[in-house]
Amino acid sequence: MHEAGGETLNLLSSLGLNLSPQTLTVLAVALFVATYAMILLEKYVHRTVAALLGACAVMVLGILTPTQAWASIDFNTIFLLFGMMNIVNVLSRSGFFDVVARRAMIITRGEPARVLWIFSILTAVFSAFLDNVTTVLFMAPVVVTVVARLGLRPMPYLIAVILASNTGGTATLVGDPPNIIIGSVAGKGFGDFLVNVAPYATVATFLGIGLMHLLMKARGDLAGAGDSERLRAALTDTTPIKTNPKLMKQALGVFAVTLLLFIVGHPIGLEAGLVALTTSTFLMLIADLTPVELFEQVEWTTLLFFMGLFIVVGGLEHVGVFQTVAAGLTGVIDGNIGTGILAVGFASAIISGFVDNIPFTISMASVLRELQVTLGPAMDPLWWALSLGACLGGNLTLIGASANIVVSDIAAREGHPMGFVEFMRYGTPVALITVTVALGLFYGAFVLRGG
Repeated sequence: MHEAGGETLNLLSSLGLNLSPQTLTVLAVALFVATYAMILLEKYVHRTVAALLGACAVMVLGILTPTQAWASIDFNTIFLLFGMMNIVNVLSRSGFFDVVARRAMIITRGEPARVLWIFSILTAVFSAFLDNVTTVLFMAPVVVTVVARLGLRPMPYLIAVILASNTGGTATLVGDPPNIIIGSVAGKGFGDFLVNVAPYATVATFLGIGLMHLLMKARGDLAGAGDSERLRAALTDTTPIKTNPKLMKQALGVFAVTLLLFIVGHPIGLEAGLVALTTSTFLMLIADLTPVELFEQVEWTTLLFFMGLFIVVGGLEHVGVFQTVAAGLTGVIDGNIGTGILAVGFASAIISGFVDNIPFTISMASVLRELQVTLGPAMDPLWWALSLGACLGGNLTLIGASANIVVSDIAAREGHPMGFVEFMRYGTPVALITVTVALGLFYGAFVLRGG
């Protein structure tokens, strides 16, 4: 595919098929639906293969050129994932997660409900001040170790970690990428999110954990930690843990610097992906490990899945699907902020459950910025509705947020593959209820303030 005479050549045009923009739009939507269908049929097609097939089709059919496809990949996300995977791998090799798991087991006393609540709350708190991908990369291995030693089924506990990371990340400017986008476009700061979003995200977090408790109890996932002998052995185990203190100190030091740069880096132009890539590379320099040793543990299938999905979603963005959706929402709002809260919030939640919320948030933020020119500060509630919808909606499906896919691949690596439908058994009801309650409370507060 190349440029010739000012026109882009591709397979279809070389065959004499010059498709109209409307036809390309239909093709882009059809390819997204087909890719999503293949992801649903995970028993027959691995989701990474499905995403790559969709990406190839987008380029072969000329919806995007290879250059445009490459540009549609969010390398900030890819670098963040790659860098944090390497840091977490070094922490794992040092024995850090085994140490944390043993202490966590003592704190929870082996009670499944305590395991659920303690790890979910910790995940939500960490996700509010870090990005949620970093949090789940850190928490998921610990959860797997703890529940496996207690004889519990890991899957629902890992799903609980995913849900808590997405709800907790909603609370602050740095917790989830859509919030970073909104903060940048709307000129909102950390304190603005704490005041206008954090209260509703906090309610959603505790409500979500409570709903997971009820769902897990109904399905027997909180029935107990196996036989008493196994539990007693797990709680009284004094076997020395094999650790590498020097490597652990190095990894924890780099991890602490990385977290600090996550918090202070964005205002000075250091994106999270660049920070993670730089600090993880420095860790490889000082640690007594070869890149080959570390790279063998990188979740390459996760990275390639995201790259393929970014290209498929980039095709939708390129033909104007997101702009059309955003414009339609603008027509529905028609200057009514109360209606806008519900329209923007729920539409963002639904769309974010099925496509990456980053390009949609960028498109919708552009529309809201235009509204801000005419409505001024009066339309600020729409920014917060967009944040709540886009972030909380990530819990709807397994591909709704980056954290979901990362935990899914960690689970598969540990021998506990997470099915698309199985995730929806827990995630979808929790997402629907938390989104409805959070947006309902936000709308109610808006009305009470005389909006």
